[in-house]
Amino acid sequence: MRSPHRLQKPVTTLGAAPPTPAIALGTVAPNAKPASAPPAPARGLRSRIVLYSHDTMGLGHKRRNLLIAQALGSAGLEVDVLLISGMGDANAMAVPDGVDTLTLPALYKNADGQYAARRLNLELQEIVQLRSQLILAAVKNFRPNVLIVDNVPRGAVRELDATLEYLRRRSTRCILGLRDVLDTPATVRRDWKRAENVAAIRRYYDTVWIYGDPAIYDPRREYRFPADITEKMRPLGYLDCRDRAKHVDAAARAQIQQLGLPSMDQACPKGNCELVLCQVGGGQDGATLAEAFAQAIFPANTTGILLTGPFMPVEAQQRLQALAQANPRLRLVGYLAEPTLLLERASRVVAMGGYNTTCEILAYQKPALVVPRITPRQEQWIRADRLCRQGLIDMLHPTQLSPQTLTQWLHQPIAAATERPAVNLSGLDNLVADLKKFLIAPALPALQAS
Repeated sequence: MRSPHRLQKPVTTLGAAPPTPAIALGTVAPNAKPASAPPAPARGLRSRIVLYSHDTMGLGHKRRNLLIAQALGSAGLEVDVLLISGMGDANAMAVPDGVDTLTLPALYKNADGQYAARRLNLELQEIVQLRSQLILAAVKNFRPNVLIVDNVPRGAVRELDATLEYLRRRSTRCILGLRDVLDTPATVRRDWKRAENVAAIRRYYDTVWIYGDPAIYDPRREYRFPADITEKMRPLGYLDCRDRAKHVDAAARAQIQQLGLPSMDQACPKGNCELVLCQVGGGQDGATLAEAFAQAIFPANTTGILLTGPFMPVEAQQRLQALAQANPRLRLVGYLAEPTLLLERASRVVAMGGYNTTCEILAYQKPALVVPRITPRQEQWIRADRLCRQGLIDMLHPTQLSPQTLTQWLHQPIAAATERPAVNLSGLDNLVADLKKFLIAPALPALQAS
């Protein structure tokens, strides 16, 4: 059993023209020549920021952007933030004043990584065109100072191309935010070449934020990006999800209270004080881990809570209900607006290896067993492997997953805290500092097509 680790938050230094026709989806236009900057639209004293996330699988991208929006709202910046997201399902996270959302018609990514419309009976190109036009219309009317794009340089199926080309001709800064790990180097090279991502970053983006600690995984070195692309990259540190605690509303806290769990400082009325939490993200591909956890034997005085997520298939939910009836120490929870309220109370955690879940485990310093997803991407496996090598988590390959292996881990004693490598959790602080520089910097010259 790995012991809890020490964390620190080091401070690092980071270094209107008329609308133009939308370019065709799937193209990167040739270089444009600078022109004189148009007059900036009247904005009062507040800047405007758009946060885009494509959101085709799970809740991770939108939750990351909501966390960023919350950080901006609580940092004293005079900003209005528009979240453009492909995921509106089961998400009631509180946001501060000055933040609002636009939800796009939903896309779905299947187990093979292929996109399709989640609910509408539309062909892929139809729904992508619809989403693309909605994004462009929102950006034209909102007139942001800064666009921050989550993880996919050109959006899902290149749906951002028209918007990026439009903003390039205006005084708008564009920032790309990347997770610490994307996939294997060979896969990233192949996929980025196919999507022309390097050309898009070179043409449209002022900087690339990396939401991770390069001491654990440095995508600049791992993926061998061209020198001019690497020059744009700024490792910020992991995003500390504890900032969400400032924004938890009464409704989210009421969800936890309705579970009837004893408080952390309360004597155990029935002898079940220890809490072990199992998280499977949105639940879309978490049934295998969930069922193994439901059949595990929990230690004495322990209650197991399984957070299934809003997207777990109905058949899997029915199997879990049957398993829960046979295990009086197991509680099933479908969805929580703020799951970190449970994680904070847990004595240990079993989870998949998504970025947000990993950051939560690191931030709250929880002993954790991570069972990462290995298809269609190996992002979770790579991240879990690096953190395990550092002694920050325990890891189990999904082929070794069983009720017996989980039972064995759950019964290992939690070691006393010892000195562990520090993890940079200053991502939000550095992001706000970097963004302030963009907001006070002179406007970029507008560009016109050559």
